[in-house]
Amino acid sequence: MRIVLLGAPGSGKGTQAKLLSERYGVPQVSTGDLLREAVAAGTPLGRQAQAAMEAGHLVSDEIVLGIIEDRLARPDARRGFILDGFPRNLAQAQALDGLLVRLGTPLDAVLLIDVDSEALMRRLTGRLTCEQCGATYNIYSNPPKMDDCCDLCGGPLRRRSDDTREVIENRQRVYETETAPLVAYYAEQGLLRRVDGNGEVEEVASRIAVALADLVQGSATQPEAGPAGEGEVPEPAREEPPGRPPAAAEAAPAAGEAASKKTTAKKTTAKKTTAKKTTAKKTAAKKTTAKKTTAKKTTAKKT
Repeated sequence: MRIVLLGAPGSGKGTQAKLLSERYGVPQVSTGDLLREAVAAGTPLGRQAQAAMEAGHLVSDEIVLGIIEDRLARPDARRGFILDGFPRNLAQAQALDGLLVRLGTPLDAVLLIDVDSEALMRRLTGRLTCEQCGATYNIYSNPPKMDDCCDLCGGPLRRRSDDTREVIENRQRVYETETAPLVAYYAEQGLLRRVDGNGEVEEVASRIAVALADLVQGSATQPEAGPAGEGEVPEPAREEPPGRPPAAAEAAPAAGEAASKKTTAKKTTAKKTTAKKTTAKKTAAKKTTAKKTTAKKTTAKKT
């Protein structure tokens, strides 16, 4: 399963990507996480990304694609991946297509989590995060028992500095300008699948599972193409024990033995019939001789 997740800020891409990764056993590939990991590890690409960020510049697409390529080369990505946060614009999408074609791992689907703008605003402006354990709440849909304390650890809750109406509205405008055109781009390729992202996390996860059901079934049941023809699975050859002739070779001697037995039976029957006839002739000859001898004796007496 190789998919891209699309959706406006606050649509729940990160949450659903994590659930998909756990359900299907493929890695969640988040470009933000990859950049932080590369910078922390001090890789060549990580050092380039760090230099760009320290200079106040955006990390170039070439660097991001290089980091993604390194990630997809790991063994756990052989069965698939879930791209979260990339691509963000049409140029990145086209560059990603080129990379995946080169790797021989084209996309199976692009999943759009569609949430109405007012619901997005409530999700983001109402978001609270625990500073100690990282638990998240929402004052509209999932409020904590106490306004400023975490239910789990009692730590202080804070609101992100960019979770204001003005910042959120600006982020949505950027999304509509740059990322929304990807919807048409992937729809033309026949890859786009829309999912209603309104509602609870579990409800959205269930809708996503339905939208991707054919990919899961196809990967589990679709036979590999082979010389037997499209969609046809050739019957495996039967192995014969060592030193034993093939079944076809055994069949011919068996048939010959049967024919030989029939011929022998016929010859035996013919011999028995001939012997009976010979015995009958000898018996008749003896009887005839005995009658002649008796007649001679009778004539002699009369004389």
